[in-house]
Amino acid sequence: MRLPRITTYPMLALFLAACAWLALVLTAAYMVPAGTITDLTGTVGTYDNKELIRELSPLPRAVYWVGDIECHQIAERSFFLNDNQMPFCARDLGLFVGLAAGFGITTFYRYKIHPALLVAGLAPMALDGGLQLLTDYESTNLLRIVTGAVAGLATALFLAHMLFVLGEDMAPRAPRPEAGEQGQDRREG
Repeated sequence: MRLPRITTYPMLALFLAACAWLALVLTAAYMVPAGTITDLTGTVGTYDNKELIRELSPLPRAVYWVGDIECHQIAERSFFLNDNQMPFCARDLGLFVGLAAGFGITTFYRYKIHPALLVAGLAPMALDGGLQLLTDYESTNLLRIVTGAVAGLATALFLAHMLFVLGEDMAPRAPRPEAGEQGQDRREG
């Protein structure tokens, strides 16, 4: 079996970075003793669990620190591994899964996506999250991770499309022959 060709090395780098980040997020809860992190509920954009996170070893501390700043980390909207709350909520975890999958696809297959498909990929997450924000509706973690994964996939495919277009625009092109030169070539041949 022949492996598919890599589309571009920057795309491979994005895929490897997304996979590495996903692996860190998935394993961070196993890098600390079981039952150490049980409720990180906080506010997005605020480092509000510093006392708990400060006690962790450097690698899980870094992952949980990013989660504390970038995610609400509401315990009921998060998964628990090793009796520890994960550093990101279920929807963010889905986004990371979708980004890794999307960059994985575009690492080996050149894929162009229409911007309308990006909107279609983001719509389920926006609808689910928006209803939750504006009404009494409470989503499930399964629905959160699925809508996050769809949005992450659509986002990765769109970003890859933009990188492919940018790469085409920056690629050196052969000089075009002058109009007069084309006519001379035909007469000479």
